[in-house]
Formats: sequence, C-alpha cells, structure tokens
Amino acid sequence: MDIQVAALCDSAVDYDGKLCLLGAFDTIVTAMVPAVHPQCSVALRILFRKEEEGPHHVTVLFVDEDGHSIVPPMETAFVVALPEDVFFATRNLILNLQQLPFPRPGAYSIDISVDKRQTASIPLQVRLVRPPEPAG
Repeated sequence: MDIQVAALCDSAVDYDGKLCLLGAFDTIVTAMVPAVHPQCSVALRILFRKEEEGPHHVTVLFVDEDGHSIVPPMETAFVVALPEDVFFATRNLILNLQQLPFPRPGAYSIDISVDKRQTASIPLQVRLVRPPEPAG
C-alpha cells in the first residue's frame, strides 16, 4: 500500500478515477485567532497491490502541535478487490471540510492512518499577521 498523494487544497474532485486538485497549500494566514478556515479539502490517492485485497480502514486526524484533535476524527472503510488481470488499483479519497477551526497560531498536521498504521502526515501552519496600523 502506497500513499501516492496526500494534499490539503482548496478543492478536489474525482473524475472517473483521476484525482483533480485545485490550490494545494500548507499555510493559513489570519488577522485574528481563533480563526475559521471557510472551506478546504483533503485529497488522498492510495495504491493497493494484489496481495493487499480485502477490507481497509482510513482515519484522518487534524491535530495541533501538542497532538490534540481540533475536529472529530474522520473515518471511512472500503474493500479492495482486483480482477485477475489487474496488478494494482488506486482509490481516491476526498474529504471536504467547512468551517475548520484553529484556536491559535502554530503548527498543525493532518495525520492519515490506514488500517491503524500512520502512513502520511500533511504539515499545516497557521500564522497570525496583524494588518498594519493606518497612517495618520
């Protein structure tokens, strides 16, 4: 099993097995905290080989730098079954998120586990940038 793509982006869609991403990012800049990011997507493309057929479970956690979840865990399960003439298959997973809360600036991560084993982590930073004071 290989994670081929793990990205945080503005949006993602699956077109007949093709994973299409728009606006991958790793930093959110805000003028105040707590902050709420209005909409984003986590896009995953996972490759499974013939010997990995069967049920699989994926968990996605958004955690702060102390390892505390900022939203409830997101989970999905599916079964991989390959025809005899196929050597591998990919599965695209897209999580669309709205109103994602960030209680403070700092380092965050999106930790992805497949079958209870962490297989990828997407780093994310939230930066507090105050607007300049008006002149005069």
